[in-house]
Amino acid sequence: MFVDEAKIFVKAGDGGNGCVAFRREKYVPRGGPSGGDGGSGGSIYAEANPNDNTLLRYRFNREFKADRGRHGEGSNRTGHSAAELILQVPVGTMIYDDDTGEPLADLAAPCQRVLLAHGGRGGRGNQHFAKPWHQAPREHEDGSPGEERHLRFELKLLADVGLVGFPNAGKSTLISVISAARPKIANYPFTTLEPNLGVVNADGGTGKELGRTFVVADLPGLIEGAHEGAGLGIRFLRHVERTRLLVHLIDTSDANDADPVHAYEVILAELRSFNESLAAKPMIVVATKLDATTDTARVKKLKNFCAEQNLEFHAISAATGEGVRALVLAIADALGRIPKPLPESPLDSEPPSPQNAGKASSREAD
Repeated sequence: MFVDEAKIFVKAGDGGNGCVAFRREKYVPRGGPSGGDGGSGGSIYAEANPNDNTLLRYRFNREFKADRGRHGEGSNRTGHSAAELILQVPVGTMIYDDDTGEPLADLAAPCQRVLLAHGGRGGRGNQHFAKPWHQAPREHEDGSPGEERHLRFELKLLADVGLVGFPNAGKSTLISVISAARPKIANYPFTTLEPNLGVVNADGGTGKELGRTFVVADLPGLIEGAHEGAGLGIRFLRHVERTRLLVHLIDTSDANDADPVHAYEVILAELRSFNESLAAKPMIVVATKLDATTDTARVKKLKNFCAEQNLEFHAISAATGEGVRALVLAIADALGRIPKPLPESPLDSEPPSPQNAGKASSREAD
């Protein structure tokens, strides 16, 4: 099951309490307070796992709590600190604070890690409260509580090219022809119910001579009014927000009597209603199902419209392969002209833990 959104609650471990103890051994010349400190509670991290492609594991398990630190013990023994809890998420996961809506992290690279909730600090034992005027202290500190947060995970697939268009426009057939992806294909609308990814080798090489490759995302079809909830809505459009190029497929076969220019304008309006940046992305317009087209008037109309709008146009038949090779090379050429976006560094940094900060400060002092 493909799950691209989840809400969870995380609670870092509490710190252990400090201990109240006194040494009274016969051969210990200096007795007195000997209560150890409590251990630190476990922190919770999120880590991008390249082997995951869904947030299904967070669909039903929604509470994650790290262990608390152990309490301090006598003879100045510090309690054991709890282990970290690491939550594996797919690459491309955005993490938001569900209470404020603030973005916390964008895990766009494999093995990238971010701190979600910091474990509590262990409390001090009574050895820290000994003074010349107070040599038998019975004070101690309780461990501080660990952070807790309500979080929202949102998966945005990492792809170079996004296929958009009306249902039954031929998106699934095209991605099955140009890549190893095998989405469901049938002659009825809304066959695709979840995004599919496929890796395309544009130049056909293998091994060391592997040519240009890119990742294509096939999205469920859009219809007019999708931004108002019609059909499957526009919630899957988040998966093309990271793409550099959109390929808009329009059915111009004899079985479809809709105006192709109107179809283009409807999809563009739905993209704009979701995010203005989507409508501004570079786009290639493709007329599909040439094998089922006898009247080419609508194909010519769409081609002339694209020429007026300075849009690259291709006509293909995924069933017979006509024009597919030229389209793949055109996509690879277009991607070569579009620079890759820089990572969003403010969201990529990991807050240093107190332990690491202490080590860094000691190194600076040395």
